[in-house]
Amino acid sequence: MLTYCGWSELRSNRAKTVVPVKKRVTLQRQLHTGFTCGITPLAEETNKQKSSDPNRVQRLGDFELKKRLGKGGMGEVFLARQISLDRMVALKTLSKELAKKGDFVARFEREAKSMAKIDHPNVVKIYAVDSFKGIHFAAIEYVDGQSIQKWLDQLGRFSVADAVYVAIVSAEALQHAHSQNMVHRDIKPDNILVTQKGVVKVADFGLAKAMDEEVSMTQSGTGLGTPLYMAPEQARNAKRVDERVDIYALGATLYHLLTGKLPFLGNTALELIIAKEKGTYPTARSVRPEIPERLDLIIDKMMAKDPNHRYKSCTDVVRDLTALGIHSDALSFINGAEPVGAGRRGAATPSMSGGSQGVRKAVAATQLPGAATLGSMTDAAMGATRIWYVQFEDERGKTVVEKHSTGRLLKMLASGKITAKARSKVSADGTYYPLAQFPEFAKAVEESLARKTVAIRKEDMQSLYKNVDKAQKMFYVKRKIKDMGRNALSLAGLLIMLVAIGFVVWLVIQYGRTLPQKALDMIGWGEESGDEEPETPEGEVPKRNRADGGKMP
Repeated sequence: MLTYCGWSELRSNRAKTVVPVKKRVTLQRQLHTGFTCGITPLAEETNKQKSSDPNRVQRLGDFELKKRLGKGGMGEVFLARQISLDRMVALKTLSKELAKKGDFVARFEREAKSMAKIDHPNVVKIYAVDSFKGIHFAAIEYVDGQSIQKWLDQLGRFSVADAVYVAIVSAEALQHAHSQNMVHRDIKPDNILVTQKGVVKVADFGLAKAMDEEVSMTQSGTGLGTPLYMAPEQARNAKRVDERVDIYALGATLYHLLTGKLPFLGNTALELIIAKEKGTYPTARSVRPEIPERLDLIIDKMMAKDPNHRYKSCTDVVRDLTALGIHSDALSFINGAEPVGAGRRGAATPSMSGGSQGVRKAVAATQLPGAATLGSMTDAAMGATRIWYVQFEDERGKTVVEKHSTGRLLKMLASGKITAKARSKVSADGTYYPLAQFPEFAKAVEESLARKTVAIRKEDMQSLYKNVDKAQKMFYVKRKIKDMGRNALSLAGLLIMLVAIGFVVWLVIQYGRTLPQKALDMIGWGEESGDEEPETPEGEVPKRNRADGGKMP
């Protein structure tokens, strides 16, 4: 059995560099600094762990210390029993050196309060934060399981169905945290846990940051997260981040689960960050051809270098991953896995095999509430007269609960009054599950989805035709406007030409008789004027030379 305390940071004062993934596990074990928040076999409690120092603290307030689980950059983590409630918890303490610094104590308490805001079945809970004789501590949910990283080390890689399942559950948990204005900032396989019953839990919100806080979270290397899965903008400025850094890290984690490899590698943190700034990596499908193309595109969008090109929220991630319809109902490598909460969309019942779809009907018949009755009833008894509690959204978008027979539900599915999103249960105190999980409705749900797909395609084609028709009409309108413009220009030219001709005609009429002579005179070709002195006959003195000025007596 393995334990987890909710704090995992693979860092050390002696080892600051990022190593290739093949050496990672070995170095963690050699350095003993992989503070996976106390992921330690319970059976390994030895006499060495029991302190021989009689002055060693064995109790902190209401908590009785059982064993030390691990040690990290901020303090130690112990397995403890809460005496008042008689339950096992993981106790995270602040080191004596940091306890002397008021800012670290304030940060420790702030982190605890931040984690306390996140109440979700797939998030590791925090129970209390307190101090005892100068020792500051936080009591965190004790998880009897191991991390996804441990399973990844054992399996090499996950089946496509299991990997998508883990991503969906983690994204839902993160969306709840984001709705509380919290960003995790260190999503990775080490911080996603699996209990012995197959429940997936997101842990280590120790780096969580309120999106509206303006405080430094990068002291002592505690704000950067893990470079292997960290978004590029988080490496540049760890304070200026939002929920999209979690989406990036979850995409890198999903890539690792599917391929067994990291998208980016580097011998140092600097090399790794440079590789991420380039933003090029082998696609998941090129590494593992069985990965569907749509899933490959989803991963690419989650890991887009530019945050503006990523998904805006984990809700969108869950929607697209669930729409693929390839996720398993529960982790196939966990024997006896239990169903998750009723709020889970498309992942409510466990699968006992390798995530194959062929066993879902058998699972539904043996593990859903009322399974024994289902297995023993005849086909006639499971017919149209059986009454079901069904939960669905009505035309106004409100969630309603009604009681209907099997036949009535089948008709409602056929008419489209309820969709595949509707959930049902067989008794008033049972748990709601998607209709597709019940053999009675599996085929009807498939047909409903098929009709919806056809309707969407038909609607898309109609929309396409409308767009083409609209474009054609716009083309004709533009062409008509251009023709009208050309005609107007031609008319204007004609009018100008007529005015010019009229002006020339007026000039001819007004000055037609004298204009030619004036023109000739201007160029010097005109006839001599009549006022010129006539020629003087022979023997007479020219008039101009006469003494009397040419006047006759």
